[in-house]
Amino acid sequence: MTPGMLRLNDSLVTEFLLAGLTDRPELQQPLFFLFLMIYIVTMVGNLGLIILIGLNSHLHTPMYYFLFNLSFIDLCYSSVFTPKMLMNFVSRENIISYVRCMTQLFFFLFFVISECYMLTSMAYDRYVAICNPLLYRVTMSHQVCSLLSVAAYMMGFAGASAHTGCMLRLTFCNVNIINHYLCDILPLLQLSCTSTHVNEVVVLIVVGINITVPSFTILISYVFILTSILHIKSAQGRSKAFSTCSSHIIALSLFFGSAAFMYLKYSSPGSMEQGKVSSVFYTNVGPMLNPLIYSLRNKDVKIALKKAMIKIGRRNMF
Repeated sequence: MTPGMLRLNDSLVTEFLLAGLTDRPELQQPLFFLFLMIYIVTMVGNLGLIILIGLNSHLHTPMYYFLFNLSFIDLCYSSVFTPKMLMNFVSRENIISYVRCMTQLFFFLFFVISECYMLTSMAYDRYVAICNPLLYRVTMSHQVCSLLSVAAYMMGFAGASAHTGCMLRLTFCNVNIINHYLCDILPLLQLSCTSTHVNEVVVLIVVGINITVPSFTILISYVFILTSILHIKSAQGRSKAFSTCSSHIIALSLFFGSAAFMYLKYSSPGSMEQGKVSSVFYTNVGPMLNPLIYSLRNKDVKIALKKAMIKIGRRNMF
């Protein structure tokens, strides 16, 4: 270890060992193939949805604009940690350098916080579509959609910068085994040999804001949506209105439920083991299911996909 490296990260530790999802050898290979399949489905699903929305002009609406951004976030988000996670299942020593760990932490937080606010923007879009349908085109203009998306990415950048900046000020001494399959906030705080009080305050404030503000906004939106749906006289109308929200509700429940369980529980060793399992749902399962949920439960996407398959089939014939 050179003096330059010491000055660079102000830490005695220059690399970490990732404990991974489990330490049982007999589970490593089955888990490798399981998460490889999840990653492939995630990549194909999200990339396919991005291409489908991009190439079909009738899908260039606010709802699909946000879905395009959500798929882009999930695509990047999964690629931040899954390749390293897969390598860890088949390698003997799961080593990650200090610099790469901090980089992974930053981009992981950037995309996960951005997803919080993108899902919030989608809830607002559904609120306007159902509660103010006549003003939908005006209210959800291209400028408003762009502003909401930029705001989501800015909140992600601000939150990731705050957490990573506070992490860089900590010193890591002898213990360097991260009790996780990625560089996350709580497992890293447990390794610090200096005071983590400031970091814990930042976690409470930033995570609190990024869960409570979107959750409260989404809750209010859906209270108004539910009220509007109940005022629709025809059963068919109510069913149609609710079906436009059902995919979003499923995605929200999966993401916010597992994220809240991970970060709002007390960070004891026992809860960290439970947290690792919980984090699988919003780090791996969520990004995989989102394109499936929105495509299988969405008539417009199914029609666009069918047309795309017919075009591909005709090209292959000739």
